[in-house]
Amino acid sequence: MTALRHRLFAELAGTAGLLAVVVGSGVMAQRLADGNAALALLANALATAGGLYALIETFGPVSGAHFNPALSLVMAACGKLAWPHLAAYAAVQLAGAALGAGLAHAMFGLPLWQWSSHARTGPALWLAEAVATAGLLLVVLRAPHGRAPALVAAYIGAAYWFTASTSFANPAAAFGRMLTDSFAGIAPASVAGFVAAELAGAFAGLAMHRLLGPPGAGPCRAGG
Repeated sequence: MTALRHRLFAELAGTAGLLAVVVGSGVMAQRLADGNAALALLANALATAGGLYALIETFGPVSGAHFNPALSLVMAACGKLAWPHLAAYAAVQLAGAALGAGLAHAMFGLPLWQWSSHARTGPALWLAEAVATAGLLLVVLRAPHGRAPALVAAYIGAAYWFTASTSFANPAAAFGRMLTDSFAGIAPASVAGFVAAELAGAFAGLAMHRLLGPPGAGPCRAGG
């Protein structure tokens, strides 16, 4: 098994890369879209899907490419991540998210971190985050062997558009995105609601996976 220090570094670097993609493409889209929110969202979604696929392929063999505390929590519940390692995974994911947001800002000549003023709150957005996260976990848990990177990237790209919240689906992403006052940001006061919805959605996805039963080639297979 890969040493824990290597896995943690992969989670740190991968989460930083993901947030750099999300925030950086959000800044670029905001600058180039000339106020066209639909075009900015399309650019942000395409960049995120492409970047996510590359990052999962790169870091997956080392750490599993979680980049997401909710996913790591479910993997621990499935017996695929040791419970004593869960806190370390979550800590480096949060640190990576902050580093990725800062890196994106540095590349665009912005202050390294800014509190977001983009309020995202209310029952509809919380429901959207729960749906987005449940779908993500279901895709991860049931993806055929070797297909998870493409399926996850495709799902997240789609979920940017079919969810009212634009599918953060990741507590680390919510944390990193509160540090940018760009198109991709979320106000700090809105983060707790998003995280609660994401955690609920993660376990809803696990429950659906269990109810679907075999066959399942992914982690946390029914009966295994």
